[in-house]
Formats: sequence, structure tokens, C-alpha cells
Amino acid sequence: MKILITGGAGMVGSHAAEHFAGQGNQVLVYDNLLRSQIFGVDTQSVEFNWKYLQRFKNIKLVKADIRDRKTLEATLRKFKPDAVIHAAGQPGVGFSLNDPCEDASINATGTLNVVEALRQVNSKAALVYCSTNKVYGDNVNLYPISEKKTRYAFRNIKGVPETCSIDHCGHTPYGVSKLTGDLYAQDAAQSFGLRTGVFRMSCTYGTRQFGFEDQGWIAWFAIRFMQGRPITIYGDGKQVRDVLWVGDLVNAFDKFITQKAPSGVFNMGGGADNTLSLLELLELLESITGRAVKIGFDDWRKFDQKVYISDIAKVKRALKWKPTVGPREGVSRIVRWIQDNSRIF
Repeated sequence: MKILITGGAGMVGSHAAEHFAGQGNQVLVYDNLLRSQIFGVDTQSVEFNWKYLQRFKNIKLVKADIRDRKTLEATLRKFKPDAVIHAAGQPGVGFSLNDPCEDASINATGTLNVVEALRQVNSKAALVYCSTNKVYGDNVNLYPISEKKTRYAFRNIKGVPETCSIDHCGHTPYGVSKLTGDLYAQDAAQSFGLRTGVFRMSCTYGTRQFGFEDQGWIAWFAIRFMQGRPITIYGDGKQVRDVLWVGDLVNAFDKFITQKAPSGVFNMGGGADNTLSLLELLELLESITGRAVKIGFDDWRKFDQKVYISDIAKVKRALKWKPTVGPREGVSRIVRWIQDNSRIF
């Protein structure tokens, strides 16, 4: 099987590439390596993953941008993929607020380019689109919550279902651009017959993740802990997310592609059994590392949700899948990886 992965040098993309290459598939990784530039830092990040993937003989690396239609279409025509995992994107809410046009060009137009190129090359192919819970916007905040000692919690639901409305609410430009891509991917199934899996992801974390303050909070906290550097909490730290180990996410992609599951939209996260608040992550890192760092507090960030937990009943049922790595084990793996690769931080 031939798998093309856009954003293949990112954390999700690189793990997907390693997974499918390890099965003997031909994998093409397509990435522009702009992550650090997007977040305004001068350190390398995805370049590490790019070099890591060079060890696999059945992975081909193409440095290019999904907004370059000519190069994208030529690459797909030459490679002729059986499936595309579209993990490329601009992932920062803050960036989208500062530059909505650039955000839209990457997440919206870039996704349309991928859909168009794939359906022209192989209309029978599978498309996996890495969407986000941010497509629901402020509607998530309509679910009543209660405040507990270290976290907020939903009162009446275990998690947000796929039936949550995407309409009549604020999204941030990031939520709008990702929702646009989400809808293009869904429509590719209806209009062109592509078998599409839209995975509305919550907080995915794992090794080879280069967290920044605006994105990748588990990795960001872990890196700061291992460096002994201070951490700023925006809000009170009780905000909660369901967290999903990257290997579990990739296994879901695999099942969708290989089981020839029908097109669908799936909320994708750790679910109610795998959640962390910011305060709870700090406690967990102190327990795992035996260290403590200085913690400061600042105003709530605009559009931050106090609780987001995915209802994953649909994806568990449709793909016969479930998370296997809990938060403590997952965070411990990240800490060990940072220790083993301290030179790159």
C-alpha cells in the first residue's frame, strides 16, 4: 500500500509515517518544515523528525508546501497513493488571531488543494483529515460545568458528541479555517466518492512533539520541567482536556484505512477515562520527575474552553478501537524521551 502523509514531519505525521513504514508500506512524507517559523522561534523542531525518518528505506521525503498546487499535484500523480493522511496545518490559535489570512491559506485552501489533488489521481483512495475540536467553537461552553478542587467538569455529559452544533458561535480564525477543511473533506465523500475519515482531535501528545506555549501543552510543560524553567498558567489551571497518546491515534487511522470503514466524522481523543487539568499535569510531572518549577498565573486566554472532553463512543464502535495508554504512562514516556534527547532542547 502507498500512504502519503502531509505534515509528515510533525508529531502526528512522523508517528504515522513510522507506523505504516514499519508494516512494509511505501510512505511519502510531504512537509514544508515551517513549524518553528509559525510559532516565532528560532530553534529547530520538525527538522529532528525529518532526519529521524531518513532511517527508513521505504519512506520518501518531499520538502514542499500544500499551498503549492503544481508541486502537490505532480507529487500525487507520480506517487499514486492508496491513502492520504492530511496532518499538515497551522495549529496555533494565537497565530490565527494575528494573521487570519495566512491561517486560512494553510488550513482551508491547503486542505482543498489536497482533496482536489487526491480525487483527480485516485477517487477510490482513503482520506484521513486531522480536524480539531475547535470546530465546535463556543458551543462547547453551553454544556453546564461544575468546579472541583483541581478541575472543572461537565455536569450532565461525559463528553462532547459529534452532534454538537458548529453553528451560531465564535470559533477563532483557527476554528473557522479547520472547520472549512473539515467540510471540504466531508464533501469529498459526497461529491467525489473519496472515502474520508474526519477525525476531530482533542489533545494528542507523544514523543517527538516540540511543544510551544501556544500549542502542544503537555510537551511544553514537560520540556520546561526538565529544563527547570518557569511555567505560566493562563487562567486558574483547572481547565480540562481529554488526552490521547499519539500511537493510539495512529492505530485509529490504520483501522479506518485498512478496514475500509465507511466515510464518517469522529470525535477523537482519550475520552472521559483519560483526562488532565493543567494543575493535575503539574502534579503528575512533579511526581514523575521529582522536580518542581516556578508557576505563575496570568489572565485567561481569549476563547479558552474550561472543559473539553470527547465523546468517543462512535469511533470505538465504528472502528473497534479504544485508547490503550493512560496519562501517567504517556507523560512518563515523554519525560524519558526529553531526557534522552536533552541536547535538542
